[in-house]
Amino acid sequence: MALFYFKAFHIVGAVAWFAGLFYLVRMFVYHVEAEQKPTPELREAFKAQFNLMEWRAYKIICNPAMMLTWTCGLTMTLLNPGYWQMGWFHVKLAILILLTVYHLWCKRIIVQLEQGKNPFDSFQFRLLNELPTLFLVSIALLAVLRDTLNFLYAFGGVLAFGVLLFMFAKAYKKRRGG
Repeated sequence: MALFYFKAFHIVGAVAWFAGLFYLVRMFVYHVEAEQKPTPELREAFKAQFNLMEWRAYKIICNPAMMLTWTCGLTMTLLNPGYWQMGWFHVKLAILILLTVYHLWCKRIIVQLEQGKNPFDSFQFRLLNELPTLFLVSIALLAVLRDTLNFLYAFGGVLAFGVLLFMFAKAYKKRRGG
């Protein structure tokens, strides 16, 4: 019975983590676009406000959600060590490690933006904001389809989905005149 509670909170943590990451990187877009404000005072005020919001989202949403996700997930593996014998579990674990690296990279970006360095333009941040979508699709497919999923086809499908997202983003940028 405890396994079900950990699974439920694992899902809650993952949903909150993804929500936080989507929100955080979207703020990066607006942070960089603050450079286009008409006066230096406005630019600095907007950038300071976005930096404050970025840190809050990272520390109050993303970090606790990531910790809840990892804690409940690892606890489930202790309660059901058979997970370690399943191929899909190893792939999911690798994807979660990559998602954690992305999470930590976002912290580095907050610091860079805080120092006045823009590592990417707003369009590149919009593309970066789609990366968690690829993680989410991959994790959802693995969690639901498990061993029935052909990993090679799944990887190709997620990659194709990523290319489609990129094409839609480029079309959107062109339509906006940017």
